[in-house]
Amino acid sequence: MLFRMHPARAVVMAFAVTIVAGATLLALPVAARDGQPTDLVQALFTATSAVCVTGLVVVDTGEHWSGFGQGVVLALIQVGGFGIMALASLLALLIAGKLRLRMTLSAQTETKSQGIGDVRRLLTRVALVTLVVEGVTAAVLILRFFLHYGTPFHEALWDGVFHSISAFNNAGFSLNPDSLERYAADPWITLPIAVAVILGGLGFPVIIELLRHRARRRATGRIGWSLHLKLTLGTTALLLFLGSLLTLLLEWSNGATLGPLHTGEKVLNAFFHSAMSRTAGFNSVDVGSMEQATLLSTCVLMFIGGGSAGTAGGIKVTTFAVLGAAILAEVRGEPTSGIFRRRLAPHVLRQALTVALLGVGLVIGATIALLTLVDHEFEVVLFEAVSAFGTVGLSAGLTGELPALGELIVILLMFVGRLGPITLVSALALRERTQRFQHPEERPIIG
Repeated sequence: MLFRMHPARAVVMAFAVTIVAGATLLALPVAARDGQPTDLVQALFTATSAVCVTGLVVVDTGEHWSGFGQGVVLALIQVGGFGIMALASLLALLIAGKLRLRMTLSAQTETKSQGIGDVRRLLTRVALVTLVVEGVTAAVLILRFFLHYGTPFHEALWDGVFHSISAFNNAGFSLNPDSLERYAADPWITLPIAVAVILGGLGFPVIIELLRHRARRRATGRIGWSLHLKLTLGTTALLLFLGSLLTLLLEWSNGATLGPLHTGEKVLNAFFHSAMSRTAGFNSVDVGSMEQATLLSTCVLMFIGGGSAGTAGGIKVTTFAVLGAAILAEVRGEPTSGIFRRRLAPHVLRQALTVALLGVGLVIGATIALLTLVDHEFEVVLFEAVSAFGTVGLSAGLTGELPALGELIVILLMFVGRLGPITLVSALALRERTQRFQHPEERPIIG
């Protein structure tokens, strides 16, 4: 039945089934350290946050969940990060040896591959990249925990594996109650995690294209990057730099965040916060103690998110870049917009605008709903809503205080934020058709 569904519905159904299965397992007594069943809403919240690779929590991951519960959370993160449709497509390939057209399109809905092509090869490369990045990151963390901090090897092994998978999948789940604040001055912990987060946030098409062009460059000596690759890398680098600079300037003398740190440590943690704001969710300083201006700039970074077809959320950096190009073209009075000497198709602009405006609407609606339920400052509630929509996981301290209805609102926001842009763009592309007539043109006053 799943193979005959509309691709957008298949993606939503697969994620929903996985979340329900995860919540069921987390609600079992064996999943909690105290041996008592976990509240169903809390289990559902945790499962949704894990599958949608968000990182917001209502119970402490390391203290509340048993080894079994933590294993379930980690499995949900890995499955959600890789993509239910990618796993379903790979399974179908292994069983049937080939895919039907609609299932192939379902895989494209999640992977954003540029053609039907060889799905088997694509998914194999995605799996290989995932294992390599997570494996290298885990090895560095394990050695650091074991050799420098004296952590027993079995604990260092679990901590390293858990945080590496959580980092590459941009989930932001940590086994520590203070996330990574205890390692704020340790670049051997924060930098590997930041690199894994950035790689996961770039998106699999970008990583695979970089690897392919590296091999092609060795053979021909030429580089031919696609527009998507240029947009993703350029916008990501720009946002990382601006986010680091703003955090550094705004929090330099804040005694509760960067103030007590040395200059090098301030730069390190400003960069780390900028990288985590791109939908990772780890924090090395207290987010709730940040200045209001920093919270607002972080909201902007969280809303934009990372690259398409990766583990990041948000409206995606390519959407942001396309909208920026359209604004620049309009200011210049140019009839069309383009980037890197490439003209952007009109339907691409419409899709980008649709995704961005729907994202704004979802965040505003959720913020209004949460403001009616909690007695908190507006900026804190807005921060939490944007964090949920962007599947970031950074929290200013509100999530743990939400009532059950507030938790359900955030659950819905995480789910829509993870799947909304993906299913929306794919649905728009599938519905694209030739229009055999045109209405009379008229120009209303704008601005």
